[in-house]
Amino acid sequence: MKPRRLVRAISAVGGAAILLLFTPPLRTYPLDGAGSTGIRRLTGYRLVHEGKIKGTVRLPPGAMLPSNQILLHLKGIAFDIAPATSHDPYLQAGIERIFGGRDRSYAVALLDISNPQNPLYASLRGDDLKIPGSVGKLCVVTGLFGALAANWTSIPERQQVLHDTIVEADSFIFTDGKTVPIYNDGDPVVVNRTMRLGDRFNLWEWLDHMLSQSSNAAGSTVWKQAMLIRRFGTGYPRSKAEQDAFMRDTPKPELSKLALSALEEPLAAAGIDNSRLRLGTFFTRNASKAIPGAASYTCPNELLRWLVKLEQGKIVDEWSSLEIKKLLYFVRPRYRYASSPALNKAAVYFKSGSLFECKPQPGFRCKQYRGNVTNLMNSVAVVESGEKRYLIAMMSNVLEVNSAVEHQTIASEIEKLVQGRPR
Repeated sequence: MKPRRLVRAISAVGGAAILLLFTPPLRTYPLDGAGSTGIRRLTGYRLVHEGKIKGTVRLPPGAMLPSNQILLHLKGIAFDIAPATSHDPYLQAGIERIFGGRDRSYAVALLDISNPQNPLYASLRGDDLKIPGSVGKLCVVTGLFGALAANWTSIPERQQVLHDTIVEADSFIFTDGKTVPIYNDGDPVVVNRTMRLGDRFNLWEWLDHMLSQSSNAAGSTVWKQAMLIRRFGTGYPRSKAEQDAFMRDTPKPELSKLALSALEEPLAAAGIDNSRLRLGTFFTRNASKAIPGAASYTCPNELLRWLVKLEQGKIVDEWSSLEIKKLLYFVRPRYRYASSPALNKAAVYFKSGSLFECKPQPGFRCKQYRGNVTNLMNSVAVVESGEKRYLIAMMSNVLEVNSAVEHQTIASEIEKLVQGRPR
């Protein structure tokens, strides 16, 4: 059954009005995916390249891969992260040296897959459970692709659903201070702004906003769409009235159960332990009011397992894993861990999450990423740097320091460690 071409749903949020423009080569991913995905910001970026609209921000060389060079590197490799997984002496010593003088809240898991036949593992407090923050959006993208695969075995049909389903931003987008890149045909620039009620994006664009910009509005919206696909199956998308009625008339405990199962079932099917990686609460206040949540938690080892399953093509299936990896390819100005100058030439597939909270304190000024009550920073990345490829998951809660700068600094040290391994 072919999916209908439109759906008016709800979701999305953005932030500050900033121009986000750059001058990439024409075939850079995801620019060469604009036609197949319908992600309009990519058209805007192509026009920047052609000099037809203005743009100033440039991307590092590592962000310039064409899409046919984005590959899964552990297909057919029988490897998993488990309590019995041995620690590589060189990497373990390096990790202990890097974090030896740092706050004990740091928890990290590292896997060098430069030789896929012999992955090399190291960790420090890798099983410590912490709040995932926006890293939990990895669960949401798994849930959306899992819902698609459960209802459409044909990849072309899944692509059509992603491309043709139009979702309209509704109250689920509130409140989110983050921005998303907006471009429509004829616009003179690509503009970053907060989402507004009535903004319309196809599912590919919602996914892009959720992962590239880490939009909380998009995160809540995509999660809702995963629920709706599970509810209506191949009858998705339904009219706005039908969807609204479902959300209004379904008891909240049932909505909560559906929200959790929409994420946890495809994660479990991929081999992820839901007791160690769980997203229980929506990203925006209005969504959380509509669908009561549960506890959220994860640890570096389970995040690393998610990356391993992705590289093995086991996050839903091989096609889904590759598409998710493309969505994570950081073709935007880099920040936090990914912004390390040491990674300028590296391809980085990245997701991060942060949460900071402050209280009055003499001589202390509250700033973003520098909370004195809570200062969570989580980084998950696949780094492909020259002949080296490695997976990293790192979580921290270091108070009163700029955790974004700290993660950037540590990224440089991890890169030096992996590159310095004796041959």
